[in-house]
Amino acid sequence: MDIYASDEEKGEEIKRWWRENGLSVMIGIALGIAALFGGRYWLTQQAMNVSSASSLYQQANVYLAEGRAAEAASSVDLLFSDYAATPYATFAALDMAKNSLENQDVNGAKAYLEWVIGNAKLVGQQEIARLRLSQLQLKEENYVDAMATANQGGTLAFKSLFDELKGDIYIAQGKMSEAAVAYQSAKAALEQNEPRGLILKLKLDDIAGSE
Repeated sequence: MDIYASDEEKGEEIKRWWRENGLSVMIGIALGIAALFGGRYWLTQQAMNVSSASSLYQQANVYLAEGRAAEAASSVDLLFSDYAATPYATFAALDMAKNSLENQDVNGAKAYLEWVIGNAKLVGQQEIARLRLSQLQLKEENYVDAMATANQGGTLAFKSLFDELKGDIYIAQGKMSEAAVAYQSAKAALEQNEPRGLILKLKLDDIAGSE
């Protein structure tokens, strides 16, 4: 099961936008606050923090690309300790979670995802982490925790994905009626003609066929 298939595009879109605009956005916020309070020192510090966090994030990505996971983890630890409030720390945690999973380190992946849930400033990032964590728990057949994690999410943009995931959890437990309700809810939350509608229809057809 590819636990990144359903939400990877959302995560990459957020990351792509931030890479292109994040530094200017953070500096713009710093400028606005500094103009309000007249804090030139504060402005300088914030700009330096953003720049340092960006450099650490880029360095972590270089290490990951080179297969140097331990060095990447050290860079990410610095992001967590010194720049946890920046989006770069969250992006790094998501990258490390994916890398951990690719290297069969499920516990490491879960720890990074839990960090995102507890520390990310953007709701979308928290939702992506919840989806991935719940999918991991489902893969481990930890159905109680998987459902509890899924129930914590479900903002409008992610409702369909979470409802589908709940259906998958019910299916794994043999609860076909509950799964059908969850899949119907996921289908209803989709925009018209979205490709995932076909997948949900097939899942509903499978339930109908089994009954």
